Amino acid sequence: MTFLELKKEINQGVFKPIYLLMGEEAYFIDALTQLIEKKAINEEERSFNQTVLYGRETDIDTVIGEAKRYPMMAERVLVLVKEAQNLRNLAALEAYAENPQPSTVLVLAYKYKKVDKRTKLYKLINNQGGVFESKKLYDDKIPAWIEAYLKEMGYPSTPKALQLLTESLGSDLSRIVNELKKLALVIPPKTTITDDLVEEHIGISKDYNNFELQNAIGSMNFLRAMKIQKYFEANPKGHPLLLTLPVLHRYFRLVMMAHQSADKSKGGLASLLKVQPYFLDDYLQGVKNFSLKKCARVMSFIREADVRSKGINNGRTSDSDLLKELIYKIFYA
Repeated sequence: MTFLELKKEINQGVFKPIYLLMGEEAYFIDALTQLIEKKAINEEERSFNQTVLYGRETDIDTVIGEAKRYPMMAERVLVLVKEAQNLRNLAALEAYAENPQPSTVLVLAYKYKKVDKRTKLYKLINNQGGVFESKKLYDDKIPAWIEAYLKEMGYPSTPKALQLLTESLGSDLSRIVNELKKLALVIPPKTTITDDLVEEHIGISKDYNNFELQNAIGSMNFLRAMKIQKYFEANPKGHPLLLTLPVLHRYFRLVMMAHQSADKSKGGLASLLKVQPYFLDDYLQGVKNFSLKKCARVMSFIREADVRSKGINNGRTSDSDLLKELIYKIFYA
């Protein structure tokens, strides 16, 4: 089942007797666990009918014992097993999964790992209950996810704001959600989230960030690129080289893809590069200013800077000097 399908069912009051929520992305597992906890049992019924266990501190016999209890003056029993990936002998749950207690909702929050889909336990839970695999979002999917989350909260947003939020918050969905909730506390509902509001409340400069550096390089604006480098040098904690290099690498990789694309239409390129049409001109500028051969050379410069930033063949060159050197090479080497 997908996240949205499960979320819809839970909000409608439809519950499976057993859930396996597993996978790399902790945010979706936490969100579904919290939603089940909120919707499955009324708050006044929880003291008698809800049990929270932790995989490292419990065992399968305890989990089964709690799951087999009958509800007291309530419709159901809720058993939440957090950190279920730490449970020993999980396969021993097979007997219960074959015939789960219909008045119990058992939730296994199995983070950062996956139960082997070939096992009998997985197949039983998939048949008798609900399985959700929480996958990490690729970096290029983060802006769209932020946009959807803001929309659900009642806030439209601009492409530039989404880019800045991605730049500032990275791909940790839990961190992103926390920051967006803080943003919602200070901005009236239905207000369009712009780059100015992001700069004011999230703390990232809309003029001095990795995407602005990328665009300065793509448009061959050397002075602008060096001005941003100086800003990074003065604010090293907010702009580490290890975050700048992947942005530049991705930019030139997409410019190379655009060079090699048979479909040069804007629609075709936007689909191929998986970028919003709003940002396509940034990559077309790179196509204009950097030949395919030059892009390949720039990619080698970026890889060299990455290796040196890790202390290999670097001497005592600082990260700020590595970035400065990289920019010189991109423009003049």
